[in-house]
Formats: sequence, C-alpha cells, structure tokens
Amino acid sequence: MNDKKVRYVYISVDESLPLFVESIGYNPFEQDFNRPDGYPYYHWLQTIEGEGKFSFNGEEYILSKGKGIFLTPYTPHTYVKTSKLWSTTYITFGGASVVSIIDSLKLNCSALYTGLEHGPFAEIIKDMFLKAELDLEFSKLDLSSYLYRFLIDLRKYGSFNKQPSISHLYEKVRQTVEWLEEVYAEDISLDQMAQYLNVSPQYLNRLFQATFGLSPYTFLIQLRIRKAKDILIQNPDIPLKNVAHLVGFNDVSHFVHTFRKKEGLTPKVYRELHSKSLSQQNSPLNLS
Repeated sequence: MNDKKVRYVYISVDESLPLFVESIGYNPFEQDFNRPDGYPYYHWLQTIEGEGKFSFNGEEYILSKGKGIFLTPYTPHTYVKTSKLWSTTYITFGGASVVSIIDSLKLNCSALYTGLEHGPFAEIIKDMFLKAELDLEFSKLDLSSYLYRFLIDLRKYGSFNKQPSISHLYEKVRQTVEWLEEVYAEDISLDQMAQYLNVSPQYLNRLFQATFGLSPYTFLIQLRIRKAKDILIQNPDIPLKNVAHLVGFNDVSHFVHTFRKKEGLTPKVYRELHSKSLSQQNSPLNLS
C-alpha cells in the first residue's frame, strides 16, 4: 500500500450473487467516524499501520496492526485515530446468500479479530484491489470469489474475541487426528484418545468441539464411515460384515444403522449407486 487514498464503489451490485462487494478501499490517513445508524452492508475494517480506537455495542477496542473489526449491517459504531498515523483497509459486502454463509462460518456477530498478520488476508485484499483497478464494473464475479476466500480464511486464521483461531486449535489436536487415521479400526475409548495427547478427557472434548464442532467419539465415527465408503467403492466384492470389521464396527447391524444415519442411505445402496456411476464412466461412448 502507498500513501494514496483508494476507494472503489460498485454502482450496480448484482444482488442475485451469493456474495457481492459493495465497496473496497484503503485510507492511509484514517479520520474519525461516527455512524449512529451503522452501515447498511457487512463491514470489515483492518489496521495496516498505526492504531485507532473502535467502539460498538458499548465496548471499546484498540485497533492496532494485525487487528480488524467485523460488523454486521446497521451496527452503530464510532472510531477515532489514537496515533499520529492510522492506515486502514476495508471491505463492505452483501449478497443473496450472505446470511447463510456468515451463519455457517460462525461469523454472524460484530467482533474484534486478531492474529491477522499470520494469515493470507493481506494478499487476498491486495488481489481484490488489483482486480478492481483493472476493470471495476466487470470484476464483480472475481471479487465475489475473493470475498468468499477471505471469509473462509477469517474463520480459519482469525482469533475471535480473544478466542484461539481454528488453525491454532487444530495444531493442538493434529497429533490425535493423525493417530486416529492410523488406528481407527481398533477399539478406542475417549480415555485412550486423551492419554495419547496427555490431556484430560474433558479438555480433549473441549478442543474437538471448538475445532470441529464434534466430540472426539463422533469424529472417530465419521472417520470410520469415511474409510468404509472408500472400501465399499474400491472393493465391491467384500461383504458388508467384513467392511464393518475393517473400519472398527463389531456388529454389522450397528454399522448399517450408523452409516444410514450419517449418509442418508445404507452401505449397500451407496455401493450400488457408485458402482453404477463408475461403470457408466468407464463404458465406451455410444457414437451411433
């Protein structure tokens, strides 16, 4: 970024797009702002250099380098610079599916994010500026895809309201996940998983819930189902009771019940559907 103020605003936003960028900008000399009625779109403001004080929902936050504020539409807020120089970049956006996307990524509340210096945020925003500069009105589709990447990375790498980021949490459970990938077919208890990571079962459960939204045992069951799907397709002649045993189910009826609950169809039907699909793909083209 340089010392020139940049702002791109889309005159016509395609509101049928799942996500669209309404504006994107960079301000090397950020000024004081007061928006008692908020902004009509989702709003991201990130500090590049210096710092400012950002207020919303009755709370005040120091927005220094490596920090950003995510605001939902119409959230009243104010911000003032607290250093001689405060440089920021921002994105405002909406979309036909923006609410469902924001909800699914658990970004559905106004919040402070930290740890942004460790993620790919700067590069994504830089790419968005380059695309807008080259062809403003015809860059909307490209910016939509960049915006989706940005939100995904915010979920992965951003630390939300002083909580560890998903990437940070995953590093804590990676060792257990890699171990489960090897021993999933064995009779494994929660205590054994916790002992492997040298933590308490309660702490391991909190780690998995925070990282995957699942308990360790549910994660193991889903891993077994994933392995079973591979076997069902790659080895069409193996009986279901053998598949169940290979992935850690002692009882075939339990395997069938769990598979149907997770996938919406039985292992037999799953195998038949994919076998039919593979045979159609491998059959010679009918050119007559």
